[in-house]
Amino acid sequence: MNMAEIDSAIITEAIRAVRPDDAAEPGEAFARAVWSGVAEPGDSVAGLAIAALGAEGALAALHEGWTAERLAKLLSDSSGEEVAAATAAQALERWTPRAKGDFALEHLRVAAHRGVRLRVPSDRVWPEGVDDLGLHGPIALWTLGSEDVLRTLPRSIALVGARAATGYGEHIAMESAAGLVDRGFTIVSGAAYGIDGMAHRAALASGGGTIAFLAGGVDRFYPSGHDSLLRRIEASGMVASELPCGSSPTRWRFLQRNRLIAAASRATVVIEAGRRSGSLNTAGHAAAIGRPLGAVPGPVTSAASAGCHRLIREYDATCVTSADEMAELVIGPSDDRLAMPSSAPYDAERVRVLDALSNRSRSIDDIARLSGLSVATVQSMLGLLELEGIASVGESGWRRG
Repeated sequence: MNMAEIDSAIITEAIRAVRPDDAAEPGEAFARAVWSGVAEPGDSVAGLAIAALGAEGALAALHEGWTAERLAKLLSDSSGEEVAAATAAQALERWTPRAKGDFALEHLRVAAHRGVRLRVPSDRVWPEGVDDLGLHGPIALWTLGSEDVLRTLPRSIALVGARAATGYGEHIAMESAAGLVDRGFTIVSGAAYGIDGMAHRAALASGGGTIAFLAGGVDRFYPSGHDSLLRRIEASGMVASELPCGSSPTRWRFLQRNRLIAAASRATVVIEAGRRSGSLNTAGHAAAIGRPLGAVPGPVTSAASAGCHRLIREYDATCVTSADEMAELVIGPSDDRLAMPSSAPYDAERVRVLDALSNRSRSIDDIARLSGLSVATVQSMLGLLELEGIASVGESGWRRG
């Protein structure tokens, strides 16, 4: 069943169920929902067709039985680059068996039942970073969770690494995620075992935002061993995928999922990775679109860190060893005022109070406990830091800035 055979009222109802706040014409959103199940992630020919005709127009061309030659000419004319008829023919062969409107309606029914939302590029909360992927970008995104976390992506860092992580790698992931959350960053990762899972857990434990990109439909949490973790992410962060509900993860989709992790965030840090780790694929995507790339060094005898050392040595990744250094990938070097210029008692106390402050409000008692200083000393130091514009106080306590 193609779109022309589906009653417009049915399309409108199906789209409204997954886009209740969208007052726009539902046809384009429905077409993107169809395309998300027609084209595999990263299909640049589909990207060309949608750029040239719009999602509705490209789908109509498919249902009208355009020849490969006609499609190739259109794509060549619109892009200014030659697209071979053979390339168009292969694309049509890939797309045609999946281009069924009733498939899309079923995806939308499942999504509505599960509380999934459909996001398209015209949405105000669309993650603009993924547009840097160009024709390889996602046609649509299916999400579970709070849309508020999407607004935090301009200040986000992807933490990725090996599934078979060592204790060292998991410790670094935990400390890094917690430290970045304290500095106001959202953590992006892929919910895999090992480094990914630890980064998500630490972000949640620190009260921060986190987004997990999946390689299959968001209605099928994967890996199954992270079902409870993904439910926690859904409750306070977001789970996202470019594939419709019911889609299974495949090796290709995992590799393509990595490009979303790299593009949606402002920088990527590889915590721990072997020489053939899939995290290096994420790092490659980050480098390809000009995102800052960091890698954490490990023991030179550890095979689990060989990939990180390779990124630093061969691919100009920045060596990062702390949350501060990871944050610098996005915001630049730390303000000199936060560094301790000498060993004087004043400077030592100043740095200890700064270390205890975060972007979340804390009481003076909490700051005293975290810094190991007396309440009187903390009060005095906070007053000085407020005069310098480094700390501020509100109804709920003191914070950086």
